[in-house]
Amino acid sequence: MNAKVKTVFSILAIISIILFCFSISPVTLQNDTFYTIKVGEHIVQNGIDMQDPFSWHEGLAYTYPHWLYDVGMYLIYQVGGMVGIYLSTVILACILGIVIYLINCKLSKNQLVSFIMTLAVMYLLKNFIAARAQLVTFILFALTVLCIEQYLQTKKKRYAVCLIVIPILIANLHCAVWPFYFVIYLPYIAEYIICVISDSDFWKRFQMWRYKAKVKKAVKKQQNEKVEMYIKKIGSYEEKIETARDNRKQRRKKPYRLKLEKRDATKGLILIFVICLFTGLLTPLHGTPYTYLYDTMQGNTTQSINEHQPLTIINDKDLMVLLVVVFAILIFTDTKIRLCDLFMLGGLLFMTFMSQRQMSMFFIIGGFVITRLIVAICDKYDKEGVEEVTKFIVSLPGKIILLAFIAVISLYFLRQVRDDSFISEYSYPVKAADYIVENLDLENIRLYNEYNYGSYLIFRGIPVFIDSRADLYAPEFNKKGFPDGEGKDIFSDYINISSIGTYYETKFEEYGITHLIMYKNAKLNMFISRDNNYKQLYEDDRFVIYERLNAND
Repeated sequence: MNAKVKTVFSILAIISIILFCFSISPVTLQNDTFYTIKVGEHIVQNGIDMQDPFSWHEGLAYTYPHWLYDVGMYLIYQVGGMVGIYLSTVILACILGIVIYLINCKLSKNQLVSFIMTLAVMYLLKNFIAARAQLVTFILFALTVLCIEQYLQTKKKRYAVCLIVIPILIANLHCAVWPFYFVIYLPYIAEYIICVISDSDFWKRFQMWRYKAKVKKAVKKQQNEKVEMYIKKIGSYEEKIETARDNRKQRRKKPYRLKLEKRDATKGLILIFVICLFTGLLTPLHGTPYTYLYDTMQGNTTQSINEHQPLTIINDKDLMVLLVVVFAILIFTDTKIRLCDLFMLGGLLFMTFMSQRQMSMFFIIGGFVITRLIVAICDKYDKEGVEEVTKFIVSLPGKIILLAFIAVISLYFLRQVRDDSFISEYSYPVKAADYIVENLDLENIRLYNEYNYGSYLIFRGIPVFIDSRADLYAPEFNKKGFPDGEGKDIFSDYINISSIGTYYETKFEEYGITHLIMYKNAKLNMFISRDNNYKQLYEDDRFVIYERLNAND
């Protein structure tokens, strides 16, 4: 195909991707976005003080794990309000889609398949698109794959520089996922190590070394016959090594199913990997990138938060379909896969089964591998057909059909969110928060609230018992704020209270709770509504507020 066709197709593809990404970007803000805005405001006004200013618990240490993103969202909110936050999400989603498309084109050399796969990946990612720091790190992780692939291919220094800058950005934008940056390197390094071991002919070289030692001893003892015998043995192993080397070259030129390639640039990649290990120090968070994930996994918060739960594949039909496609390609076609790609898919799939939140990484990074496999099939069976379809799309009828198709799909998704508001009164206590702000003493109340809307209360300036910053309420993170160094397990207390796993009154007395807000259908409300010690102050269709009468006894 000529350059003009490629350019026109890329323009059409990018326009289509932008329309599609716009249509799947949610209008309603997610829970975390609310505290993000307030944390950003606090940092701008007070700096990073490593203390929580929003809950009424005293002495809670806070790590500000995505401080740079928080500041950015606050500044956007200051300029554009909720509309600005929404537009930032749309823009980042569009950038992600365009980046995935361009990387696919660069790695697979096929625009049509890259375009189709980009739309598929963005569709799979639609539940992960939100005004959260992860949307920025998705882009950075995709660029990491590009830079690694290009560095291994070209050894150009600019890719090495980018690979060092990216983890610095991640450590400041979303340090919780900083360790994952290094996971991306592992398949490439593992492939190189396997090649080195394979090329070393260790056993044959060991035998040569052994016979050379025997030659020296035989020479000293003047055992000429043995010297000749040992020299023949050494020559035999040298021939075997040479033969094995030639056989490996032939196998790697024409592999059966698995491509194994020893790339010398991997040595430089390993050096970059080591250098990047120190980038976690380039933050104002005092080494938090090194400890955050470990502390999170050591605690019990992951056991109660859905996105940290192990994946039950039967509940995710999209992933099932994708895995069927991958297995069908690998089993029923003679498509060859690089060893590093096989490691990448296997590792990402393992991480996905361990934690649902890693599914996004499987879609993005695994998508690059799957695109390469599909392109290999197309190149083998109908390369000219793919080129003809590409040329048709850039023709006038093709443009009309493509844009009409994308418009129909986009309108379908837009219809699902057209009546949505930035803040859902079904999910968040908008009117109840109005009542609290207007009628209660925010300086002195100790409000018990539920996890899912705590961040919205923070956004309204209401001190909270708990919010979606789960790490803040776990002893692994907040122990620095307590003299005994033990920390306080507020998160577990919340889980036990809300599930009636413990007697609520005992815990409320321990914390000095004065008021409660909860969903009307909450399990706890079934008991509180019948308890004479609690006076109902407010009620709407979704939420109810109580005063605890013996709070000051």
